[in-house]
Amino acid sequence: MDLITKAVERARTEQGAAAHRSPVAVPLPAAAPAAPANDLSQIVYSQTRVIAIPRNVLLKRHIITPDSADEQVRPYKILRTRVLQKMRENGWNTLAVTSANPGEGKTLTAVNLAISIAMEVACTVVLVDLDLMRPGVHRTMGFKTEHGIVDYLRDDVPLENVLVNPGIARFVVLPGSKPLRDSSEMLSSPKMAELVQELKNRYPSRFVIFDMPPLRGSDDMLAFAPCVDAVLLVVEEGKTQIDDLQRASSVLANMNLVGTVLNKSVEERVAYY
Repeated sequence: MDLITKAVERARTEQGAAAHRSPVAVPLPAAAPAAPANDLSQIVYSQTRVIAIPRNVLLKRHIITPDSADEQVRPYKILRTRVLQKMRENGWNTLAVTSANPGEGKTLTAVNLAISIAMEVACTVVLVDLDLMRPGVHRTMGFKTEHGIVDYLRDDVPLENVLVNPGIARFVVLPGSKPLRDSSEMLSSPKMAELVQELKNRYPSRFVIFDMPPLRGSDDMLAFAPCVDAVLLVVEEGKTQIDDLQRASSVLANMNLVGTVLNKSVEERVAYY
């Protein structure tokens, strides 16, 4: 654990300020929840498609809900508090979640972090699946999608036909669908930058979380970095190697790393799931 901790600390100390684009946002179709600005507890989704996922389906997939057992929710509430403190200190509201390698739990971490933030009545959350080569948020959550973000970006499918509310208050998913080979080019496109600006600026209470590809074997995180405020790195105990963390440190060196999540820990007191 000392070696992992040292590697993670190195990643934190080497980070710098990322350069951010400031594109002019193109107005998008009204696809957001309709509710008074001062009452986020009574949101009614008028255009966003609602797919109420049964609670037992979510539980089987290790996804938390507002009525989940305390031992399941507590670690994500702690993570939420630490992430939100760091984000709010800096005036940030966009967060990318990534990992060094595939299969280390980044998507489930992104989903559960987004839900835990949405549990705060003062926040609304959009979770965007930007693992364009291997989109998996909808599969992780257990719902089917006809359209995804690539359909919006490439084929001009209206955004309201893509967004999904999974039956959890103040939480909307912008899922993926078909895999995309030229993912880094799409992530660095002007239309993607415009979409990010629209998502993050439409409501002052909103947080946007992006489920990104793993760092290994992809330059997608580098391509998307100018569009995002900060990054959360997921590592898996017993799987993520020191060399993996050193490579991750190099990739994330000029980004704002808010912290790391140690996944599948053998110690119960720090286990996340």
